[in-house]
Amino acid sequence: MFFLQMSGFPGSGKSTLARLIAKETSAVIVDHDIVKSALLESMNDSIEAKVAGKISYNIDWSLIDFHLSQGHNVIFDSPCLYSEMVQKGLDLTEKYGAEYKYVECLVDDFHLINERLKTRNRKISQIKEIASEETFYHAVASSKKPSNKECLVINSGQPIENYLDEVLKYVCK
Repeated sequence: MFFLQMSGFPGSGKSTLARLIAKETSAVIVDHDIVKSALLESMNDSIEAKVAGKISYNIDWSLIDFHLSQGHNVIFDSPCLYSEMVQKGLDLTEKYGAEYKYVECLVDDFHLINERLKTRNRKISQIKEIASEETFYHAVASSKKPSNKECLVINSGQPIENYLDEVLKYVCK
């Protein structure tokens, strides 16, 4: 059993990759954007995005805990910008005897990410575009990784078939 923590800037390909991994490994995906968007839609704009984000993360972690307790492989599809997220993932894998995996989708191209953001079928919780290159590169550099675990960083600016096998090999080993 594994817990896979996806990471990467919005538009970097986390969700697309997570769906392919789940298909190959029978993993359950907990997608932060789905949870947060459902919360925002159900509250009819009466909740601040920051509060919705905090509540959504609590729901995400409860779902992850539940699915790991049932012996399921779990993929958490969310940018990993806080050390607490890494620690929660590590704690849950220890609690359930699961393997901790971490894959970062990295696209080091402001223009490519902005194009992806502008053309995707966007959920209410997702950003439309990046305000500036400075904001983008700062956020990319802010990604948090576990210091004592092997992490896989892939160039998700290239076609997915160029790296899917490498990711599956890492996740399944």
